[in-house]
Amino acid sequence: MTDDPAPDALPDVLFVCVHNAGRSRMAEALFDRAAQGRYTAASAGTEPASRPHPEVVAAMAELGVTVPERPGRLLTPELADAATRLVSMGCSVEDACPATTTPMEDWALSDPKGQDMDTVRAIRDDIARRVDALLDELDAQHADDAQTRVAEP
Repeated sequence: MTDDPAPDALPDVLFVCVHNAGRSRMAEALFDRAAQGRYTAASAGTEPASRPHPEVVAAMAELGVTVPERPGRLLTPELADAATRLVSMGCSVEDACPATTTPMEDWALSDPKGQDMDTVRAIRDDIARRVDALLDELDAQHADDAQTRVAEP
């Protein structure tokens, strides 16, 4: 991911953690790369950090993926409700958005902040596998929705 999406762009999937500086930023970037424009993603945090964690930036750079050096985005109820899916990274974000109507799941990932590069790579690779599975699920869901629309009179 080289360009930051417009702040008001409505995502299909919203990746959320506390600081929006590690896991959620990796998930957004990996999702954008793998989705190849089929879906949109954004990330946000309940207490956004001023920049992404350096070890996350380095681990993503190994894959040729740029994590923008922008501050984290604040999670708002409007942003959460605009997404079709909300994925928490394992940080009890549900408490920050208890009224959201968006389907939510928790990936329960370890925090990469301050970890050695092998650990950060393992977290990154786990996120990449989960992103691929999520995209497969979204593709199947959209195919089912399209088939249903065709079958309707």
